[in-house]
Amino acid sequence: MPEVPDVELFRRYLDRTCNGRIVRRVAINDPRILAGAASKGFATGLEGARIVASRRHGKHLLVGLAPAGWITMHFALTGALKHWEGAEAEPPYTRIRFDFADGHHLAYVDVRRLGAVGLVEDADSFIAAERLGPDALDPRFDLAAFERAVSARKRDIKAVLMDQTVIAGIGNIYSDEILFQAGIHPKVRTDRLDPDARKRLFREVKRVLETAVERGSGAELSPDALPPSFLLPQRKKGGHCPRCGGDVGTTKFSGRTAYYCPHCQVEGG
Repeated sequence: MPEVPDVELFRRYLDRTCNGRIVRRVAINDPRILAGAASKGFATGLEGARIVASRRHGKHLLVGLAPAGWITMHFALTGALKHWEGAEAEPPYTRIRFDFADGHHLAYVDVRRLGAVGLVEDADSFIAAERLGPDALDPRFDLAAFERAVSARKRDIKAVLMDQTVIAGIGNIYSDEILFQAGIHPKVRTDRLDPDARKRLFREVKRVLETAVERGSGAELSPDALPPSFLLPQRKKGGHCPRCGGDVGTTKFSGRTAYYCPHCQVEGG
């Protein structure tokens, strides 16, 4: 599932290809993808609007339009954006297509149709209504804010990192990498982490996600672009720890598989 690095890369792609363009027409190929918006109202509400801004909050991309408000996009498991120019055919599994006045196009593509696209008046109100915690890469999300968010939680640290109401943007895959880099077992209870471990964890949240964005590596995209010290390229059956060379282990969290190094991330250690 797309996490902070994926959605940040989508945001930068949108800025690079579509910023300033004026929407001429919106084609809704699958109305089921719309969140809280009727097909007709969504399409007509965007005609003539100009893309003027973009924001990412956690796993959500928000596209600012003048004067129409904000398009909200959640990519779920298989969502993505595709831009092209001219008469080229739209990509397969295009759920919504934005045609611009200058002949450019943008498609919201989703193979499994699990994502959602909506239209809201205000980005901050949308974030509050979704009950999203602070964005993991927001500069305002500092060590003090991290401590307030996690220190009193009496749950496994991996579950806390993945809880979008606590910290927005981290999912199953990058929580594994963050915990590996911090040397913390995924089942350690959050309230039992000592101050040094919490500082180390906070540092790795920022470093790991920023590195992934810089390297262009999303949750499922280009893991080999990551540094050799990262777990993600070895996050598979038969993988080996890049630190000690031991076998990568697995454990289950709410039906999801977590990967970790049993030697470098000792439970209770």
